[in-house]
Amino acid sequence: MSEPRGLGKLTAGVRAFNRGPGTLHALRRLRRALPGDPGFGDPLSAAGRDSPAAIARIADRLFDEERTATQELGLGALQVWHSLLGRVGGGNGAQPCTLLFTDLVGFSAWAARAGDDDALELLRTVASRVERAVLDHRGRVVKRLGDGLMAVFPSAQLAFDAVVDARARLSDVEVAGYRPQIRAGVHTGSPRAIGGDYIGVDVNVAARLAESAGAGETLASDAALAELDPSLVSARRKLTYRLTRPKGVPSDISIYAVTTRD
Repeated sequence: MSEPRGLGKLTAGVRAFNRGPGTLHALRRLRRALPGDPGFGDPLSAAGRDSPAAIARIADRLFDEERTATQELGLGALQVWHSLLGRVGGGNGAQPCTLLFTDLVGFSAWAARAGDDDALELLRTVASRVERAVLDHRGRVVKRLGDGLMAVFPSAQLAFDAVVDARARLSDVEVAGYRPQIRAGVHTGSPRAIGGDYIGVDVNVAARLAESAGAGETLASDAALAELDPSLVSARRKLTYRLTRPKGVPSDISIYAVTTRD
């Protein structure tokens, strides 16, 4: 049975409107004016664990590969919702925070000798103790990085205290002759939160500081040092890095080795 002529014309008109280049262009301009990330809905922004991101991932599977006005309207609504959640929870956009990166010194070489079973046992023990230290100091684990992690904190002091606590929790750990030693990098800045991750120069700085730290050492930027309590923390500037600066750390950032004050 054929549909009425008027209904057919209406359906065709709706389809033309839904896929019209002019309509899509106007809606994309509107999304740029709305609160939040105008690119919300792409794989990066929809990687988070909150409700809008989860819905966006489902919507991406339901819609056609070719973008439509309906999809733009839906993503625009999710974009605003995601922005409001970020404001309430303090979590979206470029927000000041302290970034912490850690890893284990000499782990890869030891694991190659020890084998997978011992390596897995060690990683499970380290993860449970280090992540507990992060949570106990108001931090959040952003992601696990093999034998290390990336975490964010409200302040540098909390991040530093978490590292000190983590080292204490690992002091009695030994697997197949290996005693884990954490090296860490701490930097305060305003990275961009996107999905469940963070991106930007500030993230690179914290990661490079961790890579450049020695066994049991914590390196902090001058921005992080400014938030540390001088009555609790001792700092020594790494003057050698003025000549051999870690790749990815801007020249205007000073680097310090920080320890607990005796």
